[in-house]
Amino acid sequence: MNAAQSVAGRRRLSQAELDMIVTAHEKFVTGKQGGKRASLRFVQLSGLDLSFRNLVDADLSASVLEGCRMVRTKLDRASLFGCDLRKSDMRQASMVRADLRGACLRGANLAQADLTQADFREGQIAIPHPRKGLDTLRHETRQGEADEVNFSGATLDGSQFEGVSAFKADFSDCSLKGAKLSGANLKEANLCGAILDGADVKGTNLEGANLSGAVMAGVDTSTARVSGAHMNGTLKAASREALARAEELLRRCVDNQRWCQTGGREGSAARLDGEDLRPLGDKLKGLRLTAMSAKGACMIGLDLSGAQLQGANLQNADLRAANLRGADLRGAKLAGANLTKADLRQAVLSPLPLGPERRTQSSLQAARLRYALLQTADLSEAILDGADLRGADLTGARVVKTSFRDVDLSQIQGLDLSMPD
Repeated sequence: MNAAQSVAGRRRLSQAELDMIVTAHEKFVTGKQGGKRASLRFVQLSGLDLSFRNLVDADLSASVLEGCRMVRTKLDRASLFGCDLRKSDMRQASMVRADLRGACLRGANLAQADLTQADFREGQIAIPHPRKGLDTLRHETRQGEADEVNFSGATLDGSQFEGVSAFKADFSDCSLKGAKLSGANLKEANLCGAILDGADVKGTNLEGANLSGAVMAGVDTSTARVSGAHMNGTLKAASREALARAEELLRRCVDNQRWCQTGGREGSAARLDGEDLRPLGDKLKGLRLTAMSAKGACMIGLDLSGAQLQGANLQNADLRAANLRGADLRGAKLAGANLTKADLRQAVLSPLPLGPERRTQSSLQAARLRYALLQTADLSEAILDGADLRGADLTGARVVKTSFRDVDLSQIQGLDLSMPD
């Protein structure tokens, strides 16, 4: 299908016309007077700007959105069936359960977008007649196309990707838990560090794909095509030994809490260096784990929200997608830790007082914090020298006397270095 054909029979909207329709839709969504659901089917919108707008439940079927700006646009449950989204900028867009069947996304930027349960499968596309327009439609079955799309840091949990072509697409640091990828073409795709727990890869083409450091618990690659794929450092499900040790490791953590509660008279600080703690799931939530040591431990996806981890040693620990929301990490050692896509909202990483004149700073030297959520976290005096903070969100974070030596600050969101002391 050539571009002229796809544009034929479609009404071209100006930015002003589009803004009016979207404003009415936003009123409709929020239940305000004068609201009207947007029906933007078969329209030509290429190059227009929809950034930060709310198009939840909107119908954009078979429209041309090539090169559109849709940064942080809300498109949950929207119908983008058969849309031309080539080279569109959809960074951080929210597209939960969006209908993208038969859509062409070639070369689009969907970095950090939320595509939970989105549907990318093939769809029947109606093509208007070049002269007679919408009166004469012909139908064509089209495969979902995501070749060379940038999905880095995106969430694609439970998405339907069966049979989709995503040749050379970038899925680095993505969450693809439970994604249905059977029969998809992921040849030469970058899945470095992706979390694929429970994904279905039956008959998937992964030839030449980069899966180094990917988390693949419960993923059966026996029928996938994996020749030339880089699979060094991939992580499978927790071993039998790790599952058998889970009770003992939990007992150590509970002992740590007792040690805190009794001022050191009972229990002891937990030693968990190098352990696989994934089987503990949410059992450490809110626990008092002050001075715990878990150097190099595997803590992917753990729920540590509200945990007291003052002075904990978590150097080189794998905390990808861990929930540390509201955790007390004052004086914690996190140098070299992998906190990609971790939730550190409202976490406290300021210095830990040890006496009248002594205190210890939180260290995150050379830590990986790609796409981490650090909104309203307290990073006062924390040492982040050499850390990778690309795509991290520090909106409202306290960064008084925080050290950012050798850090690329240009790709951090919401960082305000002018905050008063």
